[in-house]
Amino acid sequence: MEKITLKKIEQGKSIVVKNIHFETGKAYLRKESLNVLDGIVEQLNKNKSIKLEVRGHTDSRGSDEYNKKLSERRADAVVEYMIKRGISPERLTAVGMGEEKPVADNSTPEGRSKNRRTEFFIIQK
Repeated sequence: MEKITLKKIEQGKSIVVKNIHFETGKAYLRKESLNVLDGIVEQLNKNKSIKLEVRGHTDSRGSDEYNKKLSERRADAVVEYMIKRGISPERLTAVGMGEEKPVADNSTPEGRSKNRRTEFFIIQK
């Protein structure tokens, strides 16, 4: 499993966390995502000044409006999980990016998979 080190990421920069997965078309975190999120919670507990923006992204299947709402719900689900694990809500913001910022070609299954991602943007260190 990939080890996330938030402290090394500069303020104003972000990291894509690959192992956060949701049920298809839903905002339910899959069980295999929880260890990764627990690791990020641990990092936030060690670095109390860090504030994060959680950015949800989707592929281009579905309407723009549907994808925007789905990505918002997914970002909210990550933030809610982290709050339940003791992170102050004031340190977290959820943003749905929808399909606006693809990192790969949406015409292939591999590209769509890369575009469905959760990104952590460092607001403050």
